[in-house]
Amino acid sequence: MIKYEHNSRSDSMLRALSTMICIGVNVGLSFAACGLGLPVFLDTLGTVTAAALGGLFPAVMAAIFTNIICSLFNSHAIYFSLINALVAIFSSWFVREKSFRNVKNIFLFVMINALIGGGLGGVFQWMLFGEPQSEQITALLNYAGFSSGVLNILFFLVINIFINIIEYLIFLGIMQFVLHYVPENVKTRIKNSTWRQKPLSLDEVNNLNLLNKNIRFSIKKRILMTLLAATLTLTVVMGWIGISLYYGNAKQDRTENAMSTAEAAAGLIDPDKIEQYIANGWEAEGYSETADMLEKIQKSSYEVEYLYVITVSKEYVTFVFDVETGNGEQAYEPGDKVDIEDDFKPYLPALLNGEKIEPVDNKGIWKWMRTIYYPVYNDNGNCVCYVGADVSLNYLADYMKDFMFRVVLIVSGFFVLILAFGLLVTGVYMVYPIDKLVEGVEDFVSAGADQALLDEKVRKLRAIDIHTGDEVEKLYNAICEMASSQTEQLRSIRHLAENTSHMQDGLIITMADLVENRDSDTGAHIQKTAAYVKIIVEGLKKKGYYAEKITPQFMSDVVRSAPLHDVGKINIPDYVLNKPGKLTDEEYEIMKTHTTAGRKIMEKAINTVGGENYLKEARNMAAYHHERWDGMGYPEGLHGEVIPLSARIMAVADVFDALTSPRVYKPAFKLDEAVEMIREGAGSQFDEKCVEVFLDALPEVKVILRKYNAGA
Repeated sequence: MIKYEHNSRSDSMLRALSTMICIGVNVGLSFAACGLGLPVFLDTLGTVTAAALGGLFPAVMAAIFTNIICSLFNSHAIYFSLINALVAIFSSWFVREKSFRNVKNIFLFVMINALIGGGLGGVFQWMLFGEPQSEQITALLNYAGFSSGVLNILFFLVINIFINIIEYLIFLGIMQFVLHYVPENVKTRIKNSTWRQKPLSLDEVNNLNLLNKNIRFSIKKRILMTLLAATLTLTVVMGWIGISLYYGNAKQDRTENAMSTAEAAAGLIDPDKIEQYIANGWEAEGYSETADMLEKIQKSSYEVEYLYVITVSKEYVTFVFDVETGNGEQAYEPGDKVDIEDDFKPYLPALLNGEKIEPVDNKGIWKWMRTIYYPVYNDNGNCVCYVGADVSLNYLADYMKDFMFRVVLIVSGFFVLILAFGLLVTGVYMVYPIDKLVEGVEDFVSAGADQALLDEKVRKLRAIDIHTGDEVEKLYNAICEMASSQTEQLRSIRHLAENTSHMQDGLIITMADLVENRDSDTGAHIQKTAAYVKIIVEGLKKKGYYAEKITPQFMSDVVRSAPLHDVGKINIPDYVLNKPGKLTDEEYEIMKTHTTAGRKIMEKAINTVGGENYLKEARNMAAYHHERWDGMGYPEGLHGEVIPLSARIMAVADVFDALTSPRVYKPAFKLDEAVEMIREGAGSQFDEKCVEVFLDALPEVKVILRKYNAGA
């Protein structure tokens, strides 16, 4: 495994160098193929290699810049940047998700790239040029001699795809050969050079994407939508501006041409013969010669669609000459009259007065026709007729479709490059750092109060190593500092809590010792009962008894406060507490008061410290450890589970220690006898579950007996 080391500048330069080499390979091979007249372009070997080395953006960059440079010696190359960009996208995805170790994947890689390059590229060729770019393929199609245009196109696509299959098989072999000899550390540096944090594996990226699946509109989507909208808007604006400029220039050029044509035609007309031309037509002297010259003028000005001579009256126009256009339309004969249309009427007064008028426009959705009317005057300065010259942009629709198609093809490649760059920048500078930071913070929060786990989460948070050089890195550093400070504060608080706990435990033992020192024969009673309590509570936890009650906190509180169960004996007089013989009824009643006295002492302590926790259980054990399961105990005669669990546990521990320890008024019972007495008390004096787990742990009990009872 190669260790990650952040060296962004040199790694980025290495990636840029590898991309430029891939572009150079593409351009060199394409130049050779173009120079040799081969039926292939050979311009994607560097693209698929860049995809394998650096991923999506270097591959798309190699594809687009290859076509830009290739357009210097092949003007049509720029139109196929989208094709190479699609090859780059598919190849980068395939290299990331698949493996070339089986034939199926190799077949899939070659076929899809061949369909993109040969199939879709062939469709683009036919739409742009109406035929293949390669002379060899054109000759092959001519040799095949398909009568149907559809069959011709299909045959061309099949040939093109087949050629691309061979091409990509060769490319794949060369790519694998090159990658085999590129050092692993170089490949790793190129692949990781885009990251601005510790590089993520594919699984880690997928996991982060899963974490974001519930986000309705992520940062990545917002930025990509913005880039998409901006690019599409720019494309539409550029196309509209281009068409508008062309339309305006074309309109002006055609208007000037029509004006020149009409003026030239007017110079050929004899104004004194207009009436004779209308009356006699082709039989009139000079009519045929004039018509022939008008036809030559119309043909020499290919942009003028119609050329004619008319006279104007209030109701109709009368044709003098009408040049045949050759498009199948029947020309008007001399003397033919046509009613004046409504669109023509606004110009009628000026025409009747023999004035020059502005060009007349006839507009449609996909058609524009402009007519120039040039007056012909006689020697007296009277207008005898008008020469009409019509120019049209009827083919504007076809031009617009072709123009927009070419603009889309050119811009689409740059569009893909912009999106790829947007994906790269958004991902490595924002999305993945923020996602990884969120994941690290959530891990840190989930660690709770576990100090070791908190330390580990802080190390993992720092290991993300975000170095975007912007606000994200600043936020990351601030969060790392905050997490470290919080961890250290918790460590200090924990140390303080531990010291406080030790002090509290010391106070408990001191208080218990004060009581025990007054009792002449308890013999390490508080140590043994605390140990027995620990055995019982752990046994209950292990068997799942009282699971809702026995939490780690409860177990700690019970064990810590067990030494205080007899704290109330501090109020019992010495003559009763240390009496060597059996107590009288009155003395026994006094002895029983140690439970209520213990409760009062602990309640006062609870009120003093302002909290409960282990003191609550100390109070319960002090007050109720002489209660019985059957309700026959004291001081309140509680029964069953009404008795606090901590007191029921202490009851077993306290009685067992009393049985197995010698007193001034009795010797110690043997272990078997004490065990039997405890067993017999289950269900009457003791909680059966507490007895069960205590007896199950007899080996541990014996260890405690041997430790504290000499000769036991």
